[in-house]
Amino acid sequence: MSGRDEKPDTKQVIFNISKEHNFPEWYSEICKVAELADIRYNVKGFTPFLPWSMMSMNLMFDYLEANLQEKGHLPMLFPTVIPESNLTKEAEHVEGFTPQVFWIREIGDGQKLEEALALRPTSETAIYPMYSLWVRSWRDLPMKRYQRCTVFRSEVKSTRPFLRGREFLWIESHNVFATHQDALNQVMEDLEITKEVVTGDFGIPVMVFKRTQWDKFPGGLNTYAADTLMPDGKVIQLPSTHDLGDNFARAFDVKYLNEENEMVYAWQTCYGPAISRIYGAMISIHGDDKGLRIPYKIAPYQVVIVPIFKDKTKDEVMKYCRNIEKTLRKAGIRVHLDDTDQTPGWKFNFWEMKGVPIRIEAGPRDLKEKKVVALRRDTMERESFDLTSLKKRIPKLGGAIDANLRSIAESKFEGLIVDADSIGAIEDALSNGKIARVPFCTTEMEGQGCGDEIKDRTGGEVRGTRIDIDDPLVGVCVVCGKAASEMVYVARSY
Repeated sequence: MSGRDEKPDTKQVIFNISKEHNFPEWYSEICKVAELADIRYNVKGFTPFLPWSMMSMNLMFDYLEANLQEKGHLPMLFPTVIPESNLTKEAEHVEGFTPQVFWIREIGDGQKLEEALALRPTSETAIYPMYSLWVRSWRDLPMKRYQRCTVFRSEVKSTRPFLRGREFLWIESHNVFATHQDALNQVMEDLEITKEVVTGDFGIPVMVFKRTQWDKFPGGLNTYAADTLMPDGKVIQLPSTHDLGDNFARAFDVKYLNEENEMVYAWQTCYGPAISRIYGAMISIHGDDKGLRIPYKIAPYQVVIVPIFKDKTKDEVMKYCRNIEKTLRKAGIRVHLDDTDQTPGWKFNFWEMKGVPIRIEAGPRDLKEKKVVALRRDTMERESFDLTSLKKRIPKLGGAIDANLRSIAESKFEGLIVDADSIGAIEDALSNGKIARVPFCTTEMEGQGCGDEIKDRTGGEVRGTRIDIDDPLVGVCVVCGKAASEMVYVARSY
């Protein structure tokens, strides 16, 4: 605290809840006090997202869209409504989603629509009828497109801002290929995007699973999903990608003329990173008992400047701080100068709670020495450096902060997996906030009975088989006693 004319008032605590011991309260309170979302909107499951969260989510969209476009995807935007006749064309798909659909059946003062319209729960049945018109020849393939939009699902579970709502923000990519192998290659590319962006840019470690046949995307062949661990020991699904085979192509007549002049059905995939859910996971994983800790890459303000002065030094200190602000803004850094009349101590606590990665403090002595003091939100450590090194030092600090937050998050995965060879061992693992790895009969449909019994007796769900590591196969199914064909992971989930 050298270089200060006054000792900041640190008595006021803006946020101080133990995330480890009371995560639900921590989460609800941080959404409120950090002004991320307002649950007072009077439609259950529909929540206004406020500027501090939207600013980060817009940046998260940008990172994902840039990655998609680098890999050949082009943006588009479809209407929010889907005709009922579209939705019912793929029988398995509609059976899976109909219970969650919001319907529009009339307009104005009760005038009935000729055909009911669904608010999109996902957009396959909206997009693929158009793909049947757009895909004509092998020269049109691959067709890789995505949209950034909201979707609507009538969640039956308890809703919670960002993590589970009835309207949420996402990107969905929908891709068409000439061969099934091309489609499978896209699935693997989608998982790479998840690792590059969700883990690499947002600092959220994930485990990648091939879901069971009873937990796959309705109408598809196979689903692959990235799960992460929340502070309460439950897992949450983040992006998922789906091998649709040619099922939707047959339902919606997506054909193309191949090089042998034959009309054949195309192969398709879809990928759905739910930005609002990823944001909820991000704040949960990186936050601490003081509040948020937002990665530098996606922080609304990467730097906040707090002037420290007495009345007689106010003008010169404020001028110095405005020059710092101008320098950082010209360098492309998102910066905010807090020139309110609150005390420095109040500002310190407030911006720590909001999770701004770097705080710059400047007072008369700093001005005289042409220096600044910077505090890292992740470690709460201060350092002083010359004003001339500001433009280079801040991005380096930001990179170090992001690497540290990711490292801390990844350390939570150490020792997370527990081998379990009985229902009791699964219960013990889940009660201790762990994930159980168990021998299992099969993840095909005939194994659903064993999966349901595990869920009924332990509260955990079979998440599927890992595809990012090789698991040795050992033992017999923990439920039916048949020879195990797969090692699956069981966890409690959102």
